[in-house]
Amino acid sequence: MDAARSRNGELERRIADLGPWFQNIEIKGVHTAPDHFLGDYPAFKWRGFESVVPEDLQGRSVLDVGCNAGFYSFEMKKRNAGRVLGIDADPHYLSQARFVAEQTGLDVEFEQMSVYDVAKIGEKFDLVIFMGVLYHLRHPLLALDLLYEHVVGDQMLFQCLQRGDERVPDLQENYDFSEWAIFDQLDYPKLFFVEERYASDPTNWFIPNTSAMKAMLRSSGFVIEANPEREVYLCRRGDRHYAVEAPPKIV
Repeated sequence: MDAARSRNGELERRIADLGPWFQNIEIKGVHTAPDHFLGDYPAFKWRGFESVVPEDLQGRSVLDVGCNAGFYSFEMKKRNAGRVLGIDADPHYLSQARFVAEQTGLDVEFEQMSVYDVAKIGEKFDLVIFMGVLYHLRHPLLALDLLYEHVVGDQMLFQCLQRGDERVPDLQENYDFSEWAIFDQLDYPKLFFVEERYASDPTNWFIPNTSAMKAMLRSSGFVIEANPEREVYLCRRGDRHYAVEAPPKIV
């Protein structure tokens, strides 16, 4: 009993040294963020949409973009995924992720990399996870385009914070330059810009409404296959939508 207590004490100490943790991950019965302000996060969120991911990934390759401490990377490995690579721009989170991998024995690779650098990976993955990242980016459409062009081979599991109207309007493909009223519709696709802070976070830059989020995914070439939760989408790589003619010059 004393030996087990001592091991748990050492594990708790190392977890504390690596804090603060944004993801609550259980390691040998010890939680990394037991007092998380969102509760058992992200496990309780995962339970709400895990059904759209096969229970057996049968060796499929997975890329987890903005992996944080690796929660989703580890869940994919538990589902028999083959190569799993997690990338994040923050070395603090990567230190946490590597520690979890060391403690659990789950074979997941981690690299420090921005979403804007995914072309450097040089391969496409069967499943790309892009959860809770887009609204932290100053160039969100560029990120989606880069993922589509360079790393999404088949599917993408996606989540983004959304605010505003949740309806999706039935829009025409084109509107005359004199049309103004359409932009006053509450359900028109909108991307809200946060100049300073939202939720005390200076990295919350752009927050879409529902119709804007779906439109951005479509415009980047993704087909939405499932929407198991309000902000979560399972997408498949489809065809890019390109304009059939050059836009008119405005003089």
